[in-house]
Formats: sequence, C-alpha cells, structure tokens
Amino acid sequence: MTAPGGARDHGGGLDAAIALHGGTRENWIDLSTGINPRPYPVPEIPPTAFTALPDRVAAERLDAAARAFWMVPEGAAVLAAPGASSLIANIPRLAPAGRVRIVERTYNEHEAAFRAAGWEIVRAEPEHAHAEARVVVHPNNPTGNMWSGDGEPETRALTVIDESFCDVILGDTRVREWSLRPGVVILKSLGKFWGLAGVRLGFAIGDPALIARLGDMLGPWPVSGVALHVGRVALEDMDWANRARQILNVEVARMDALVQARGAEVIGGTTLFRLYEVDDAARWQDRLARGKVWSRVFPYAPNWLRLGLPPQGRWDQLEAALR
Repeated sequence: MTAPGGARDHGGGLDAAIALHGGTRENWIDLSTGINPRPYPVPEIPPTAFTALPDRVAAERLDAAARAFWMVPEGAAVLAAPGASSLIANIPRLAPAGRVRIVERTYNEHEAAFRAAGWEIVRAEPEHAHAEARVVVHPNNPTGNMWSGDGEPETRALTVIDESFCDVILGDTRVREWSLRPGVVILKSLGKFWGLAGVRLGFAIGDPALIARLGDMLGPWPVSGVALHVGRVALEDMDWANRARQILNVEVARMDALVQARGAEVIGGTTLFRLYEVDDAARWQDRLARGKVWSRVFPYAPNWLRLGLPPQGRWDQLEAALR
C-alpha cells in the first residue's frame, strides 16, 4: 500500500491511514516523519505573546539566539519565518526562472516550488549541466547523505542549502563556509531536531539582499509572538541540545537492532529517521499499519522504507507491529 496524501507525496497522512485501518490517533504512532519524539519542553508563555502584535524586541532576541546557536558570521543575514515551508515556497521567486539542479532524490517541496515558478529541473551531475540555481538538502532526506560543497562554483544566481535535519550533528552545518557567499540561502527549522513542528518556525540565513527580499515577500509580523518566545528559549538552551543528540544516538541504535532483526538493511538516514532497504516496502508498510504504526514509503523506490523514532512508552507497539 502506498502512502496516502496528495501528489507531492509526503510523510504524514495519518488521517487517511486511520480511515483505511481504523483506530484513533491515540492508538497510532506516526513514524512517517522525522520529528523528534522527545520534543523541547515548551516554556511558560507570557500572555502578551497571544494578545499583542509580535514586538521588535522579541524578534531581535530571537535573531540573536539564532545567530549564536548556528554561529552565523557577521555580514550574513537571518530571517525568521512561519516554518521552512513558507520559505521554500517563495525562494524560486528570488531569481529569474531558468534551470535548477536538484540531483539527488530529496524533500519534494523544493522541486514542486521551482516547477510552480516556471523553472526547469536538471538532475545531471555538475560537469554535464549548467544551471542558474542549485538545491541541496544537508543531510539529505531520506538518504542522510551529507553535502560537502566540493566542486560547486563560487557563485550562482541562487544556491539553496536545506539544513532542516542538520542540527542532530554538532558542528556539521555549512553556515560558516557558505552564508557569506552571494546567492546563498540556508534553511533551518525548529520542527525536526527540537520536535516543535506545530510552532511553525524556520529560518533563512545568507545573502542579505536575498534574505531582505524574502522578508518583503512574507510581509509584516510573519512569526507569531508564541513562536518568537518559544524559539528564542529553545535556541538558547544548549544543554538540552547536547543531551538530545546523545539520546537520539542511543534510540536510533535501538531501532536499527529491532528492524534489522526482521530482515531489513540500514542504507541511510540520520538519528531522527532511518532509511531501510526491504524486500517490499508496501508490504512492510501494510504490516506495520495493522499494528497501528505508520511509516513512509517512496513511489520511486519500492524497496525503501523510512521510519522515525517512536515516543517514549511506545517501543513495545513498534516491536509487536514488526512481528
């Protein structure tokens, strides 16, 4: 059975899975996304975050926290946005439509956004194709492959580096090397490593001229007062981030042992999700769904199965569904 959902083929779609297999959301664990199941503990939120327009001081404090956490160099710009998806949708409008290189199979909203803006998608390797724009996901989703940047030209009209999953790996960001280059936009998200997808907070880091244009596209007050407060507190809590990385390393090893014992092979991923090669991914997804565990399959790779980590207290359910 293939994943329910729209033409863009995302993880999620749990409502459709419930309609097909029964149960309620409380019965299911959704492992089709790569969201940390041990999210950052949401701090107490001041009432004014709900009742007043987001203020400049709160935005500046969030900006400072983001710059410190990702070690953004002076001269690079930072823009907070209502989720990385809102940035992805607008980025293709930053340059005249032409050819964009998206070589590796990856998060498909990038391709969808560029196509919608009239760009031609190029999948050839660098020596075989000229393109005005380049999109890479670092680490890639779903393979987990890391992008070194080797062999890339010094400048393009637009280079997009999506680091939504990069914070699981301390110090492997490309912010310091790439954010000062013309045409570069680096994406960050609080939805994955921090597990706060519902807060809807993402960041664009890079070329000040492009970041300013993105800000104009988003308009005034793009980020809610709640997101400004929660994001700032989360980014300032380095102790939590360090503990979270350690916990993820332990738990992903536990999941690998469970899934490999059933005949799967680990072929990629990060500590937030794993990509397994199996004999028939649709059959595996169906078997897991009967145990109320939702997984991610890929129409272009019938032997690929992706699993996120289960929440605390739900490991027995995953183990039972794998039998």
